Amino acid sequence: MTDQVTLLQMNDSHGYLEPHQELFYDAGRPEYRVAGGYARAAALIEEIRDARPGRMLAFDCGDTIHGTYPAVRSKGEALVPVLNALGFDAMTAHWEFAYGPEQFGKVARRLDYPVLAVNCYDNATGDLIFPPYRICETDGLQVGVIGIAAAIVDKVMPMPFSEGVRFTLGNAELPGHIARLRDEEGVDLVVAVSHLGFPQEVQLAREVDGIDVLLSGHTHNRLFEPVVVNDTIIIQSGCHGSFIGRLDLTVENRRVKHFDHNLIVVGEETPPHPEVEEMVGRVMDPHRDYLSRVVGETRTGLSRNTVLEATMDNLLLRALLSATGAEMAFSNGWRYGAPVPPGPVTVNDLWNIIPVNPPVSTVEITGRELRAMMEESLERTFARDPYEQMGGYVKRCAGVNLYCKIENPPGLRIQEFFAAGKRLDPDAVYRAAFFAGQGVPGKYGKNQEDLDIRAVDALERCLAGGPVNADLSGSVTAI
Repeated sequence: MTDQVTLLQMNDSHGYLEPHQELFYDAGRPEYRVAGGYARAAALIEEIRDARPGRMLAFDCGDTIHGTYPAVRSKGEALVPVLNALGFDAMTAHWEFAYGPEQFGKVARRLDYPVLAVNCYDNATGDLIFPPYRICETDGLQVGVIGIAAAIVDKVMPMPFSEGVRFTLGNAELPGHIARLRDEEGVDLVVAVSHLGFPQEVQLAREVDGIDVLLSGHTHNRLFEPVVVNDTIIIQSGCHGSFIGRLDLTVENRRVKHFDHNLIVVGEETPPHPEVEEMVGRVMDPHRDYLSRVVGETRTGLSRNTVLEATMDNLLLRALLSATGAEMAFSNGWRYGAPVPPGPVTVNDLWNIIPVNPPVSTVEITGRELRAMMEESLERTFARDPYEQMGGYVKRCAGVNLYCKIENPPGLRIQEFFAAGKRLDPDAVYRAAFFAGQGVPGKYGKNQEDLDIRAVDALERCLAGGPVNADLSGSVTAI
């Protein structure tokens, strides 16, 4: 028996309710174009659903209800009606835990579709806090859908994110759930909705049999062509809601016989869905006057699309140095944050750059600790074992210069390290600026001081001094 089904994927939309600038590449030349917006995404999803009645399923791989001012201000709740209007069939999670497990649970219960995770456990009871899977029925097919949440929440993120919850990779749990779905439930297709990250998910597909399709998230890959590993079809669809992944499957005797894939740009040529556009307007309108205020100008296009150093974070680091007078500054290697083209910078841009808006802090840290901290960051980014990669890019730096060999073993990547223009002194004590809970882990340094200024205000003050440059400067260089 042969049947067809269409799977749609969004991942890492990070609360971007409205169209925004996105960075594209044309033969090596970056260019900015407006993309995304839930009203346009809703129109595309509805169009495909209407063309494939009873044969389409839509999934969200997480990083959805956090990342912009209205999302964070409402602790994710403002997005619920909009997400329900898009009509997803299931989702999994990562930054959703930023509001704490209790608040995330409250949001999840208001969704019209389940949050799925085989790898999130209640510390007190040992029970899963979300269902591990659901079965979706289409015209002619039963699809078993398994969720895998980000595994790093209780390992590298602030402790309140995972209070009372522990996370596993999910690789040990998956085979049992796959067997149950295939042998007991008799599903025709097994789909994993994951937020582990593309390197981890490729490894997962290699070692776990029986996954027909793996919808990948977390690492913001734009996969124009699917990857097939151990008979598992893997796709990932960019970030910020700028893309929708479409996978058309032909299934015969409970196996995929053929597939077609399209990475759809959610572009300006798509008319917005009127009802969803109205919903988005109700969320955004109370904040428009505040968020639209121009606070300065950047001469550099700001983005986080580069691994070792990024212009968007160079602006953040400049604001840290300006606010503190410290010798050096550090920030997390975040991936989220829609690009800002050269030109005016608004309050909305500042909140998109750092929606958590943490306090500015300083710390006294030795040269020996600086080297250990940066070696740790390089290992978490480039570990040979994908499961040891802990999310994000290399820690962002100002006031230091590192020259490193990425291919070297853990702890031995940094070849040369300069601080404040001189070779690093292991025994010297340096004053470093960072954002509290973000940038310098608590195990490094001493005498931390939180200043009476937060990230967004520090950025605004920095921009008030006139047009800024945030060009790449070689703070971390692979040699």
